Amino acid sequence: MASLLYIKASPRGDRSHSITVAEAFVEAYKTAHPGDSVEVLDLFATDLPTFDGLALQAKYAILGGGQPSEEQREAWGAIEAIIARFTVADRYVLAVPMWNFGIPYRLKQYLDILIQPSYTFAYIPGEGYRGLVPGKPVLAVYSRGGEYGPGNPIETYDFQKPYLELALRFIGFEDIRSLVVEGTLMVGGDELERRRAAAIAEAREMAAAF
Repeated sequence: MASLLYIKASPRGDRSHSITVAEAFVEAYKTAHPGDSVEVLDLFATDLPTFDGLALQAKYAILGGGQPSEEQREAWGAIEAIIARFTVADRYVLAVPMWNFGIPYRLKQYLDILIQPSYTFAYIPGEGYRGLVPGKPVLAVYSRGGEYGPGNPIETYDFQKPYLELALRFIGFEDIRSLVVEGTLMVGGDELERRRAAAIAEAREMAAAF
């Protein structure tokens, strides 16, 4: 039995295009893999630890080979729990809207917690960085109000998909799949519904072989 971690990075619920498509994928995944477990992590409903103060002091105490204080260890334990919840999964799907050309701040906070030396990546002298979360597939479902595809004059404004994929590759992911619903603020009515429906159909197809 495998486990799927479904990460929601939008606070808009049913009004979110990325969540709508991602949840179509999850439902099809459950049908195709009835023995697997699915865990949902809603980043806007989760009390993520702030990465400052005691947690930061604990990190640098550990990196320097020292012993964190009891308070620092407690703060670092909250970081470790978030990381463990992520790394224990076998497969991943993320619902990610574009905010100001990038990713939502709660997803950035989550990544800042996850990306830690000796937990999700390592530095090997003479070799460089090595991701420690290899061999797992991930699907990122992106939504954006504008259009940033190849050849578009504002293609270079897209810091959403490139950044997330860079972060995932850095910690070891190689099988990175994506679905993009874009132009959601530029079209409406039948055209918007057509784009959503096409993305939902593709998501359901992808779920069977995920």
